[in-house]
Amino acid sequence: MTTEVQNGPVAAVDLGSNSFHMVIARVVDGHLKVVDRMRERVQLAAGLDADGNLAPAAEARALACLERFRQRTAGMPKESIRAVGTNTFRRAKGRKALLRRCENTLGHDIDVLPGSEEARILFRGVAHDLPKLEGKRLVVDIGGGSTECILGVGEEAQRMDSLQMGCVTFSERFFPDGKITRERFRRASLSARLELEPVERIYRRSGFVEAVGSSGTVNAIDTMLRAQNPGSTGITLAGLKLLRDAAVERGQLDKLDLPGLQPERRSVIMGGLAILHAVFKGLGIDTPMRASRSALREGLLLELVGSLGSEDVRERTVTRLLERYAVDRDQALRVEETAGLLAAQLAPIWQIGPRELRMLRWSARMHELGQVLSFGGYHRHGAYLIANSDMPGFTEQAQSYMSALVAAHRRRLHNDKLGFLRQVDGDRAVRLAVLLRVAVRINRGRDGAPAPVARLVDNKLELEFPAGFLDASPMTRGDLEEEQELLKSSAIEIAFK
Repeated sequence: MTTEVQNGPVAAVDLGSNSFHMVIARVVDGHLKVVDRMRERVQLAAGLDADGNLAPAAEARALACLERFRQRTAGMPKESIRAVGTNTFRRAKGRKALLRRCENTLGHDIDVLPGSEEARILFRGVAHDLPKLEGKRLVVDIGGGSTECILGVGEEAQRMDSLQMGCVTFSERFFPDGKITRERFRRASLSARLELEPVERIYRRSGFVEAVGSSGTVNAIDTMLRAQNPGSTGITLAGLKLLRDAAVERGQLDKLDLPGLQPERRSVIMGGLAILHAVFKGLGIDTPMRASRSALREGLLLELVGSLGSEDVRERTVTRLLERYAVDRDQALRVEETAGLLAAQLAPIWQIGPRELRMLRWSARMHELGQVLSFGGYHRHGAYLIANSDMPGFTEQAQSYMSALVAAHRRRLHNDKLGFLRQVDGDRAVRLAVLLRVAVRINRGRDGAPAPVARLVDNKLELEFPAGFLDASPMTRGDLEEEQELLKSSAIEIAFK
């Protein structure tokens, strides 16, 4: 992390299903100090139809909000900003095109988090500001389109489940016309219990000693209960039933004038209330739940600053995969070093930035992952493992990127491989794949071969090795000659001397 990022502000942008949030903070005396917040109720999930199509009005709200976020982050270094999309971006039809439009408006890349990764970062954000606890902590986050349930110790999540139920989707499904009845609430809670059923026993048996709720729904419910009872010590099942009865008595969402309930939260509170009611009953929460103001965005800030100095979680993830699949680490590091040196020489011409360099380095380190299954076609096996493994710290886009590079690192570059590469990052991904292929070829002898000087001459990649190296290394020369033929379909020519 650069000195500028360490000393300057960092920004976390959370594009949630109900609201978009941005938090800007600085590191002061080893702690995060928030200097600005922006929040807009976009209701992206409410704009999705049954087929996953996003209504133009919902997209327009999202883009207008992102324009304002862009103005606030103007001038900040790119590496100091992390923007993520969650459930609605995972569900939306044509999400790649939607993502591009949002990125162009924000002026920054947006990572779509898998549900498990969202839960991991969220847990970290919540746990960071809580007192140290001996034992397991349960964190429940009810978003607009999904609910995250996480068990962990300290700041490390151990069990993560992303459930397809949210305050927006449940409010629209069970209270579509605004009418509130006890039967509708019962059906909403029952539906949430069915969603929870596969994991209920695991959480009940976990022995968690504290339950914490985060994000808008839980904090709204906590505020309502405190408005009715200033001495409240947290959310309880009895308190949830009290709010349910009060809502049923009023009968309509537009008459839901419960103390502490903000008008903007009124249309989605019943779905969230029913989900939390089901969570208490299903997971056996019998002590008051603490409401936390921290959530995903605070976790993102911690990730941005490297947890105030600790190792990048992505590095730990890659290391664990190498250990799990018994990869030759010395060879992995040799290929990584060569690929990195080649990329550094060509970076200004081929537009290889820090993000692309990380993708290349991690892919190089994991390029032999698939050999655990078989040598034949191990590039395909490795690509599958990277794309489908639970990889803490990595987004869906990052896993797809590395999977494409590993899939293309050997054999002929057929159109399907080229198409996959261009899908994740255009011609730049093809160039990175070529660098990885060359690095693998050079290090085939597993003996620390020298990296060549790389330059572009008349649109041809020219590799210049130390004098006498190729004459003394007939295998490497033969491999590079073969590579010249295999790369013809990629529109990248290589020459060497």
